[in-house]
Amino acid sequence: MKELEHLEKSRWDAIVVGAGMGGAALGETLARAGWKVLFCEQGHDLLGAEAARGQYAELLAKGQDAHSRRETFAAAGRWLEPVWDAQGPSRPFLPFLGAGTGGSSALYGAALERFMPEEFGPDGPWPLTYAELRPWYEAAEGRFGVRGEVDPLRSDGAGYRLQAPPPLGRANRALVEYLQGRGMHPYRLPMALDFKEGCTSCQGYLCDKGCKGDANRIFLEPALAQPQTRLLERCRVIRLEADRRRVTTVVCRWRDRTLHLQGEQVILAAGALATPRLLLASGGRHWPQGLANESGAVGRHLMRHYVDLYALFPPVRPRAGENTKEIAFNDFYFHQGEKLGGVQSFGWLPPARLLADDLHQQLRDGPLPFTAPLFGLVKPLVRAGLGATLCRSLVLATTLEDRPRWENRIERRRDGRLRIHYRIDEEERARIERFRRLMAELFSDWRHLLLRQAENNQRLAHVCGTCRMGEDPRTSVVDLHNKAHGLDNLYIVDAAWFPASGGTNPSLTIAANALRVAHHLLESCR
Repeated sequence: MKELEHLEKSRWDAIVVGAGMGGAALGETLARAGWKVLFCEQGHDLLGAEAARGQYAELLAKGQDAHSRRETFAAAGRWLEPVWDAQGPSRPFLPFLGAGTGGSSALYGAALERFMPEEFGPDGPWPLTYAELRPWYEAAEGRFGVRGEVDPLRSDGAGYRLQAPPPLGRANRALVEYLQGRGMHPYRLPMALDFKEGCTSCQGYLCDKGCKGDANRIFLEPALAQPQTRLLERCRVIRLEADRRRVTTVVCRWRDRTLHLQGEQVILAAGALATPRLLLASGGRHWPQGLANESGAVGRHLMRHYVDLYALFPPVRPRAGENTKEIAFNDFYFHQGEKLGGVQSFGWLPPARLLADDLHQQLRDGPLPFTAPLFGLVKPLVRAGLGATLCRSLVLATTLEDRPRWENRIERRRDGRLRIHYRIDEEERARIERFRRLMAELFSDWRHLLLRQAENNQRLAHVCGTCRMGEDPRTSVVDLHNKAHGLDNLYIVDAAWFPASGGTNPSLTIAANALRVAHHLLESCR
């Protein structure tokens, strides 16, 4: 009881909602500067020994009852809240997102790439200039100790330095030679890995070797070492109370109690699904459409990337257990006057059992659900075939930028649950097929298999754009310092602020921008 009273009576310099890449980076910077920082994280504290590491949650939870399975998924840092797809089946799905300290960075494959300079400034969709973000990209790369090579096609290649990576694996050496022979420009993918013995990048689950640089290890752990910093795990923020100019109270549920917390600055970093949902739940007399939503843009412009996977079967197959997430190329990023996206190593696919389960679920949710029982009969054979076919393949992922559209959005249902509205128009479908044709032509001399994922709305790993940045308060949610229009002390630093999705992984840009915003806060609050 005394602890609860102390939390409510305290006046925090900053309350950070969400301890993922953006929240942890910003909060740690403020904490090191002496600020009194409180992190409110809905998921588990994944820094502790009870975290479920080293394997997919689905395999760790095999044979468990529903309650134990849920606890295992939570301890593995996985999102547990069902999401409804307005364009899909009536059944909910669980997106493959992070929920816990570190956010989705706890599960990511540790690829940290910058967006292209051409995307920023007067000629690009981003109101920031690349010059404004570049020093913070460098700072973030330094914190993560990024290892890799600079893309030879980048216009900012001069002065862009990364630590040297270890030697390529034999299968990827063959892939590089093939790509170079086809006139492509492959390079070593920038990775936030220490490359300890046996490193496979732990994509999709928590690293058990202390090798992967995620927001937990790089930012949150040193933040919590500061004397005035506190973390409330399993703390669900349910609304923000505000007057016309300021957020006055953060209302949350923690240990079955409702807390009313006060902070000089409130930073939202709960992710591009949860952050707009919280704002929409926080309407009131001064904000009838939802907090910071005079533009009506909160929850709008939802983006998720169009990602396809390609299983390649090179003459030299990768060895079991080696790291295969090593290369990238951007020859199709800007192609014949059109922006498409990047191509990079995906790493190892999930085990055949998980792939077969996913195929089974897609049949249940698809236009021909009556085929699912038939698939169940042959599922053991499918699983064996997938294992034999795909377990030693090289896998590439294409990341095609999807464009921000007002109609694509998240919706807060009456029961508080999330529904997404995301429709692909004909122009976007044509871009997806164009990228597929380019890849098919590129790998025409190698046996390969396209794993179509781009049209699947359940693939939300790179969700962004739902509280977009802009200079005009009539069309955007936050300004160029990530402060909410019309409010003096509310900032948003997860991927919700993205005005465009780019054609590569968003993690480094989230971290770099959070460092930039933290610097702005320190300067403006002197």
